[in-house]
Amino acid sequence: MTSILSPNTQAILLLTAPLITGRNSSSPDLLTAGEYKRLARHLREIKHQPSDLVSPDAANLLRACQSVIDEARLQRLLGRGFLLSQAIERWQARAIWVISRADAGYPRRLKVRLREDAPAVLYGCGDIRLLERGGLAVVGSRHVDEALINYTVSIGNLAARAGRTLISGGAKGVDQAAMQGALEVGGTACGVLADSLEKMTLTREHRNLLIEGHLTLISPYDPNAGFNVGNAMQRNKLIYALSDASLVVSSDVDKGGTWTGAIEQLDKLKFVPVYIRSTGSPSIGLDALRKKGALAWPNPNDADSFENLLSASPTPPTPSEQTGFMLLAESDEQFDDESPTRPPCGSSDVSRPDVISAVIENGIDQAIQEKREGPSIEKLDKTVQHKVQATPAETLIAAARESIQMLLITPMKDAEVAAALEVTTAQAKAWLQRLVEEDVLEKQKKTAGYVVKQKPLF
Repeated sequence: MTSILSPNTQAILLLTAPLITGRNSSSPDLLTAGEYKRLARHLREIKHQPSDLVSPDAANLLRACQSVIDEARLQRLLGRGFLLSQAIERWQARAIWVISRADAGYPRRLKVRLREDAPAVLYGCGDIRLLERGGLAVVGSRHVDEALINYTVSIGNLAARAGRTLISGGAKGVDQAAMQGALEVGGTACGVLADSLEKMTLTREHRNLLIEGHLTLISPYDPNAGFNVGNAMQRNKLIYALSDASLVVSSDVDKGGTWTGAIEQLDKLKFVPVYIRSTGSPSIGLDALRKKGALAWPNPNDADSFENLLSASPTPPTPSEQTGFMLLAESDEQFDDESPTRPPCGSSDVSRPDVISAVIENGIDQAIQEKREGPSIEKLDKTVQHKVQATPAETLIAAARESIQMLLITPMKDAEVAAALEVTTAQAKAWLQRLVEEDVLEKQKKTAGYVVKQKPLF
């Protein structure tokens, strides 16, 4: 990631981040998540963005925000430029990157699934591209016996052998065992931390893993923040939002972060299937989750069966998927509160997410235009022009075809394509198979990835 923060990210940090280390560093002036959400929405409505609040002629804009946040309070927060420069220097010395919802490289899974509730700012260390790959979320209690630790490690091993990222909360017990299992056999893991990001990045056991791209640690909270029960509860939704499926290894009943996160996923968010451990010692908590709709973990015993399980998981549609591929751009714009227009491609040097973001946005914008005016036949590949009809279904596949061709510059698996397009894996597989039949794509046997057979359209 670039060490230069975008103007919007700097403004958001001034409004929401402590910027001073220590236990009593939080200022009463800092905007809460709810307050910032209201401010961001107000700025969007009046055609402004956070960086405008620190522009030379910001006085009128600050007054225009008085109805949402007190003007004097905003002035105090925005006047902390020196503290921000010190904080940035500290983060850079520890290889901690910062990204905001206004940046092109911000994880699309979080923005699309959580929408306005996606963290305004993410702190992290390691390869941010891991956040776009999906994978298996494994959660559970801090205090478990050795048998469950060994079981959880084996799940991490299996995820690694299948080439899938293991996503967890980084806490003691199940979380750390799952990540250890993936990392010890050369896999990848993402830890979504509720506290102490800075401390975790400096430990010897994590240093090489972070440098080599096997581990990414992120947090929506200040890198120096201590443990807070509320933060631990709130970060659970990020773990589920970044994954393709989830497994609960152990849980209490009606209490604890594991139970709360799983219930929120089952009853409200419904981003991914929630599986529960189905072998070993019985658990009252897991039985209660099963009655709430959780599925029994089918215990895949090799990489292929694990991959098939995640690829075939009946992921409920996100709100964007419910409106269809062509409406995704409109939904994304609606909740991209920080900027009234899309950030330009290249505003961050996170290579893979920027490429994906630019490709998908261009393809979707074209799809919306074609929805209004009909497909632009001359821009489609000549080998498939004769298949395009002016029906809604053919307009949709034409837009999908062009975007997938632009996306598959390098081979990607169906789950990765689904994550990039923010559709279900089943929908992505259907489109990919159709393009294979049309001789537009080929499926590589060795990697099980898809790649375009000819030059993609730009």
